[in-house]
Amino acid sequence: MDFALWSVIVGLLLVLMALASTVLKRLPLSTAMLYVLVGIAVSPIGLALVRAEPRAHAVILERMAEVVVLLSLFTAGLKLSPGLTDRRWRLPVRLAVNSMVLTVALISIVGWFFLDLPLGACVLLGAILAPTDPVLASDVQLQQPGDTDRLRFALTGEGGLNDGTAFPFVMLGLGLLGLHELGSFGWRWLAVDVVWATAAGLATGWVLGMVVGRLVLHLRREHKEAVGLDDFLALGLIGLAYGCALLLHAYGFLAVFAAGVALRRLEQRESGGPVSAGKVEEVLLDPDRSLAENAAVHPDHAPTFMTQAVLGFVQQAERIGEVVVVIAIGALLWAVDWHSAAWWFVPLLLLAIRPLSVRAGLAGASVSSGQRWLIGWFGIRGVGSVYYLMYAVNHGLDAAVANQLVALTLAVVVTSIVVHGTSVTPIMAAYERTLRRGRRRRG
Repeated sequence: MDFALWSVIVGLLLVLMALASTVLKRLPLSTAMLYVLVGIAVSPIGLALVRAEPRAHAVILERMAEVVVLLSLFTAGLKLSPGLTDRRWRLPVRLAVNSMVLTVALISIVGWFFLDLPLGACVLLGAILAPTDPVLASDVQLQQPGDTDRLRFALTGEGGLNDGTAFPFVMLGLGLLGLHELGSFGWRWLAVDVVWATAAGLATGWVLGMVVGRLVLHLRREHKEAVGLDDFLALGLIGLAYGCALLLHAYGFLAVFAAGVALRRLEQRESGGPVSAGKVEEVLLDPDRSLAENAAVHPDHAPTFMTQAVLGFVQQAERIGEVVVVIAIGALLWAVDWHSAAWWFVPLLLLAIRPLSVRAGLAGASVSSGQRWLIGWFGIRGVGSVYYLMYAVNHGLDAAVANQLVALTLAVVVTSIVVHGTSVTPIMAAYERTLRRGRRRRG
């Protein structure tokens, strides 16, 4: 397609989204739904302006999804302000480990008995569809770092953690298909792909987040240097954490998430508390750049200014990336072999497997039945699943297996975009009203 025409289409879409943003927040639909429609419109189903194919363009699709997930994971980490000893961390950890493992197991069982898939492909399908998406779930995640809501914290932390903890099962599935070395009796998979890669990924991200954050704060507080270019700082830390983790054969997704959490944790330790947060919010909204420069080097306000400036940039970059990837998802639908998609599988996953896994994973947890139900419902699948799918395709999946996994994955992702996109606004509005009534009664 001509670049000028692409520029017109993308530019028009972005302008329309900017003009209609406040209206869309009140409607029972998500921006992702509109992006899918745009993708369908430019594909051969509509105007035939682009002919994207899952297997032919798997490399570029993997890279696009990879970049957007990295931005989203870093954003999720920056939103999680409670310290690591806070009891609220138990919920996302249990969801990202217990619930995810059970989800992978249940999907694998369904794939083996009802989808006629080989065992490796069953495990791979479970790993692709088990993680909740940190990109498309922004409406149910924490809206600001100081938010103490347990539901939003659980969903934000789960989205940040399980996009990394799903990787061992991706490698297990590839190994069972003969596309990855597992070792005798799976020793290499357990030692390297599970223990080492997970622990090293988290440690690498945490250390780099702390070291880079402390270095920036030292230069700003003591020498009034390294001021500005917080967007470079954000992208640099993401790239540094991700690249170092991969060089260590660790999971880069977990490293980037941990780097975001570490940066926020550093801010908690070093800042002036709520007073600094309020002051920085005023400064960031003020057009006088000298106020921002003063806050950036202030001993009390510098940590909060750094994290808020970084968070503001990565959130904007994440939204732009979401536009690109979700349009691509819509543009792929024409090329999918839908005969390979078992449509009964989609409601089974969203209405039975996800809620059951959440209920089992959170057994005994101190969450209300309403919050447990909402966590089970908002198991949004999206860009993360597309990344794992394309990662597997690029590692040599058999054509027939690849076509079936593509059809099943995109069926789940598009359905999730529609059903969760239409339900998130009214459900979360009702949830907020319930919280406000509870606060008034306690007051």
